[in-house]
Formats: sequence, C-alpha cells, structure tokens
Amino acid sequence: MTTSASHSPWTVTRVLRDRNAGLYLGGVVVSGFGSSAMWLVAGIWVKELTGSDGLAALCVFALWAPTLIGPLLGTLADRTRRRPLLVWMNLGLSALLLSLLAVDSRSTLWILFAVLLAYGATGVVHDAAESALVATAVDEGLLGDFNGLRMSANEGVKLVAPLAGAGLYSAFGGAGVALLDALTFVLAAGLYTLLRVREPKPLPAPAGWRAQTADGARYLWRHETLRPLVVAGGTTMLFAGLNGATIYAVAEGLGHSPAYVGLLYAVQGAGSVAVGLAVGPLLRRLGAHRFAGYGIALTALAVAARALPYDAVALVSSAAVGVGLPCVLIAALTTVQRETPDDLLGRTTATANTLVFAPNAVGLALGAGLVELVDHQVLLVTLGLIRLVTVVPLLSRQPSRASASATSDRSSSDANPP
Repeated sequence: MTTSASHSPWTVTRVLRDRNAGLYLGGVVVSGFGSSAMWLVAGIWVKELTGSDGLAALCVFALWAPTLIGPLLGTLADRTRRRPLLVWMNLGLSALLLSLLAVDSRSTLWILFAVLLAYGATGVVHDAAESALVATAVDEGLLGDFNGLRMSANEGVKLVAPLAGAGLYSAFGGAGVALLDALTFVLAAGLYTLLRVREPKPLPAPAGWRAQTADGARYLWRHETLRPLVVAGGTTMLFAGLNGATIYAVAEGLGHSPAYVGLLYAVQGAGSVAVGLAVGPLLRRLGAHRFAGYGIALTALAVAARALPYDAVALVSSAAVGVGLPCVLIAALTTVQRETPDDLLGRTTATANTLVFAPNAVGLALGAGLVELVDHQVLLVTLGLIRLVTVVPLLSRQPSRASASATSDRSSSDANPP
C-alpha cells in the first residue's frame, strides 16, 4: 500500500488505491449482481412453473440451509490455498448454472433446487476463503474500510440487480438469468486470478476434520475480544428477524399496500450504502466494540420509532436501521480478520458467520407467530427496548491490549483522520 493511500481521508480512495482491494471489490460487484438477480428469479421461476408459494419459498431455504453447517464447510478454506479455491469455485458454479437451461417444467425443478443447495454451500466456503484471503492480500489498516465499502457495494447491487433480473426474466426466462449469473462468475474468477498474493501451502492437518472444525468455535469462544462481538452480531440478527416479520404490518398500519414494503427496504438499503463509506474512519476512531454498540443502539431506537403511524417516521426509521444494522456485522468480521491466526481464519470466519446469521431465520419464524398474537406497535417498542439492553456489554467493555495497540498504531498513521 502506498503512503498516499494510507493518508487519504476518503474510504473509496484508500481502498481503490490498493490493487488487491480494488480487484476484490470488482469481483464482489460482478458476482453479487448475478447472484442477486438469480436469487430473486429462482422464486419467481418456481412460482410460475408450479403455482405454489411454499415451493417458491423453499428457494430461499435451499440457499441458506448450508449456513447451518458453515463451520464444517469453512474448514475447507483452511486446508488449501485460498486464491485457487476461489477461482475454481467461481468457475465450477458458472458451469453448474448452465444445467438450469434444462429446467422447463415441474418435473425438472429438482435440478434448480440441487443447484441452489450447491450455490449456498459454495457460498459458505467462498465467504470463508475470501475473508481469510482478504486478511492476507489487503493491508491490515484497510480492512475496516474494505469491509465497509464491500457492504456498500453489496447493498448498492441489491438495489439494482433484482429489477434487472426481473426484466431479463420477463424477456428471456430463467435460462437467460442463469446465463447472466454464469458469466458474472467467470468474470469474478478472472479478477481473482489477477490478485498478487503469496500463499504458503497449508501444512498437513494434525487432526481430523471434526477436530479442525471445533477449533474455530473454540477459538471464538475463548477470545475475549471476538466472543462479545459475535454474540452481539447473533443477537442483532435474531432481533432483525423479529423486526422483519412486522414490516408488512407496519405498511398496513400506515394505510399502504404490501408494495410499500419495497420502498422501506430500498430506503434501508440506501442507509447501508451510506454507512459503508464511513466504516473505516469510524472503526479507527471508536474501536470495534463501541462502533458496534452505537450501531445497535441506533437500530433499537429506529425499530421502536416504527411504532409511530407516520410515513415520514417510517422512512427515517428504515434509513436508520440501514445505517445501524451493519455496524456490528462489519465490526465482528473485521475483528475476526485481525485477531485470528491465518491457519484458523477460514473455519473461524465460517463459524462466526453461522453464529451471526443463523439466528435471523429463527427470528423470522418467531416473529411470524408473534405478529399474529401481539399488536405490531407494542411488539416494535418492546423489541427496541430489549435490544438496547444488549448494548451494555459492548459499551462497558475495553478492547484487548493487542487490539488497542493495533488500533492506536493505525490511527496515528493517518495525519488527518476524518
């Protein structure tokens, strides 16, 4: 990384001046565009072929189900070189997606569901390998900026890709979207081959696969800095699921049709894009625990405010949720990358992702039941107040000596921090 990059106050400039970081972000945008389009179209495709809402919903389940065995899958990222693994996984998915050209009736839907399961499983390994390789290929002082900008890129793509996918589906059907997605994976693989990184060959595993998988969970649990962040991330996503189940009730309470939910999600996505641009400076200024804690507090207040029956409040609250929700997720991921030894990073990342994101599914299921039993305004205020309690352990906690030293060193390297 050049000196000018390290002193640049703008996140985009800091990251894009780093060659590896820029290539990674290019891969994220390209493959993310195809994935977002495909994920939306899969449900539409199944609905049109079968007329079943339940089967259409199973598409999302098939994509997320492999997350439940994330720690096991993530071990693969520690048993081989990560860059070749990413390249071959992207090329493999590209080839696999071509099998969707054969899906044209209810009897061939098993192909689509098999591809979605493989898609989800590969995604778990991909995220673990990418996170581990980023920690090696990108300057440590840029990790917070990179993760924030990656969040902005992901959310920005999600605002555009579903509409593009729906349009492509209308014109060419599911096969057209599958071809687009396959092409994006080929392009992403090409970008990963351009990365300049030296990876030593992993040493032979001293223990079996099960023991290696447990090492990641054990490391997280024993680490005084990582454990509270991962627990806070899981708690946050549990509440996010509970809150998400109320979104249609919020729209109805405001006198709008269910389509209004699309506007609320778009505003939330815009908030996430905005905070992603500021993550690096805020992490350096506040530290991971306080940054996460303030984000949770903002989200809690925004969720409680959604109980007020005003459009303006609903829109502002959605934007605030978009700003606050990613804070703990980015703080946890960045800290895992900084605090975990390289030989453990793949499985530790996968374990952290499972612990953080699996509770979201539980929250959605619980919320779907609660919103039928409890007035949504009462539920939103209650959830907001309870979430505020989860902030206390983070704001009262001091970072580890090593983390504090690293943060101090990175902060002092910026002549004019924003």
